Amino acid sequence: QVQLAESGGGLVQPGGSLILSCAASGSTFGRYAVGWFRQAPGKERELVAAVSGSAGSTHFADSADSVKGRSTISRDNAKNTVYLHMNSLKPEDTAVYYCAARSSVSSRIYYSVRDYDSWGQGTQVTVSS
Repeated sequence: QVQLAESGGGLVQPGGSLILSCAASGSTFGRYAVGWFRQAPGKERELVAAVSGSAGSTHFADSADSVKGRSTISRDNAKNTVYLHMNSLKPEDTAVYYCAARSSVSSRIYYSVRDYDSWGQGTQVTVSS
């Protein structure tokens, strides 16, 4: 398994931007599919965005309050890091954001919490004026 550490969360005003980072150690991160999830108080953990282990496939959740269209996900395998760039943030984006990983060298995207076996501790994102 790989060890993950998120960073980049904080307090941001509505309409602002954040870049979350997921840094990996303990293995070659380029061989892992990665997902960004978030969990708001009283709600289930939900997928925000995901990237495949290879071929650069990406996916953004398509729920009503998703970040689709407001975010990008990218990876720098040389730095063992995956980034989630979020723009035009809304109060409903407030949550703890987690990155997760699973070994994969395909272009497959993984959507479920159960698909991932390595998790970071999470980083708080608060969108408020």
